[in-house]
Amino acid sequence: MSDKIWLGIDPGLAITGWAILKAHTKSTPLIIDYGVIQTNKGLSTSQRLLEIEHDLVELLSEFNFYGISIEMPFFSRTIKAAGGVIQAVGVINLACYRETQIQPVFLHQASWKRYLDSGKATKNSVAQTINQLFNLQTIPVDDSVDAIAIAYAGLSGLTNNI
Repeated sequence: MSDKIWLGIDPGLAITGWAILKAHTKSTPLIIDYGVIQTNKGLSTSQRLLEIEHDLVELLSEFNFYGISIEMPFFSRTIKAAGGVIQAVGVINLACYRETQIQPVFLHQASWKRYLDSGKATKNSVAQTINQLFNLQTIPVDDSVDAIAIAYAGLSGLTNNI
């Protein structure tokens, strides 16, 4: 498990969170980097998907990933919002496989949240758990914190591949 680099992705059409962790055999993984890909709401869905793909390909080229985990969203949203997110998931899946030949592990939101604490954890409680787990002072409470948790769950071996 030493030095394995794992990418976690919290997909979305407006905001896609990402995080890169590096495994260590005797300690908590290291957070190498994290952030978000934001798309302009004034663009068409196709243009936004292209922006996600472009930014993700750039990120994928920077590291030699061992594994990738992606949240498979649960939809209690409007059909329009769900449609954009599911299209983003498809583009992300395609880009990850095309660039790395890695078949991502898809994790249900409740499963990776349960792995950390509670299947119904809020973004704030996920951020608190991540801060404690990785001994951080603060971390932004945005989609990147979920991506860190998704990467950690995948790196730790959680699977419920869909």
